[in-house]
Amino acid sequence: MADQAAAATTVVELNVGGVFYSTTSQTLAKEPGSSLATLAAAGSDWPRDSKGKFFIDRDGVLFRYVLDYLRNQALVLPESFRERDRLKQEAQYFQLPGMVEAISATPGGRQAGYITIGYRGSFAFGRDGLADVKFRKITRILVCGRVTLCRDVFGESLNESRDPDHGLTDRYTSRFFLKHSSIEQAFDMLQEQGFTMAGSCGSGTAGSSADLKPGVDSEESRWNHYNEFVFIRE
Repeated sequence: MADQAAAATTVVELNVGGVFYSTTSQTLAKEPGSSLATLAAAGSDWPRDSKGKFFIDRDGVLFRYVLDYLRNQALVLPESFRERDRLKQEAQYFQLPGMVEAISATPGGRQAGYITIGYRGSFAFGRDGLADVKFRKITRILVCGRVTLCRDVFGESLNESRDPDHGLTDRYTSRFFLKHSSIEQAFDMLQEQGFTMAGSCGSGTAGSSADLKPGVDSEESRWNHYNEFVFIRE
């Protein structure tokens, strides 16, 4: 019995795609029938690297979530985790159906909801009778919606500096904005994350006739516009 208990807690050194991990054979065997349970049982028959660690030719970074799942029997991912599809492939490779099911708990493994994109800019007209008209000059792209959903879609492109409740996650906000001013890039990111446009609106206004600063085009500064686009992921 003592020998069996010792065998169950044997330390196992792994090299997963060049990333090193330390765990136990008991953890690897948590899911009977998985390839990791086979590794735990195979012992010396499994391939090793030059330092004697068991070698697995898979994504070493994503393996941390596989190992955490085995340790806790639950899937916990960061708020802005953007590689669910790749992680699902890893779970399928290691033959972990429970983990695959957890990743697929919501459609596409992603939470549903709405995100509103708004931007303010100015109309730019051709000068000196030229037909070269640049329609918009965007100053800032605003992002409104559930905090966790906005972070999931835009990740590092999201600027939260103007949000007074920075740090709280279980809430909604209308104070986020993007670090870039390319509306097409924002739309691409929403499309890649499975969003479709549900509605939009726009307006144009005549600005002040006050004296302008030197070098500022009068037409461009006089006419402004604001547009909003509502996106949904079901």
